[in-house]
Amino acid sequence: MEQDSHCTAERELLEAVSRITTSSTTSPSDEEENEPKAEISCQVRKENPEKDDVQDSSATLSPNSSMTTKELQEYWRNEKRQCKQIKLLFEIPSTRIVEHHLSKYVMYKIIILQTGSFDSNKSVIERRYSDFEKLHRNLLEEFSEELEDVTFPKKTLTGNFTEEIINERKLAFKDYLRLLYSMKYIRRSKKFIDFLTRPELQEAYGCLRGGQYTKALEILLEVIGLQERLTRGNPFAIVPTLCAIVVCHKDLENPASAFEYGEKALSRLCGHTSHRYYMPLLETMITLAYELGKDFLSLQEKLEEWKTKKDPIRVFTLKELAVREYVR
Repeated sequence: MEQDSHCTAERELLEAVSRITTSSTTSPSDEEENEPKAEISCQVRKENPEKDDVQDSSATLSPNSSMTTKELQEYWRNEKRQCKQIKLLFEIPSTRIVEHHLSKYVMYKIIILQTGSFDSNKSVIERRYSDFEKLHRNLLEEFSEELEDVTFPKKTLTGNFTEEIINERKLAFKDYLRLLYSMKYIRRSKKFIDFLTRPELQEAYGCLRGGQYTKALEILLEVIGLQERLTRGNPFAIVPTLCAIVVCHKDLENPASAFEYGEKALSRLCGHTSHRYYMPLLETMITLAYELGKDFLSLQEKLEEWKTKKDPIRVFTLKELAVREYVR
């Protein structure tokens, strides 16, 4: 009887996994079907429903009768994690007027929240009107068709600092960001991601180059969560940021934390040994592992294997690579 019950449980679990796999690969995503379209000052044409932003199920393990109950349960958990898409919400709760000598402008505080999350998953940035204007101009170069019905808030000759105009722009920019994020190709574009992360990353790398590792680390840790959510599906995108965090922790004599972030970076480079960060990261990880009393032989073997496949060319250290990022 126990064997029959075990087989029945396996069959039921297999059928459930198959239903999840079928529904996640054949039906349009909830995001594209149900997400309301934002408006600036016009009605935006409705886009065609697109498939969900999950990885192709063929890249994961396919359920089959040879899998054990434990393997099926793990497969099911992985499928559910992939089907749960991260969505971001944009809020602009406040502004501040900045005056510098002859210039005066409004800074808009943007809070970026992950749906269904608590405050620990929010990111806070500030952008001014000219930043939004530059983003729109850059996006039009690549996505003119998608944005042809979008009217961007124009500057006025007078009244730019009145409470009425500022409040109107707060709402307009909130809807604008919401609209951009609703378009799959725009939200994945480098121009959109740079708008939300590049100023902070430039500041962090500037601090790193100046030896201000504590300040650099603080900024990098704040931005990496947002950067990771924005670049989902591109595991290499946050490798430079992870490696910069490794450099900061290492120079601040926090080897355990440096090793932790180094492991995260290496996991994203698995099977991609030609990446410019791969060998410098391996060398740093070997040093850290030795310092922490961890097994470094497997890392050393990977390094030696890399050297046998590559021509003997000059390779930068991890720190040398990091300080070269975001150099104007």
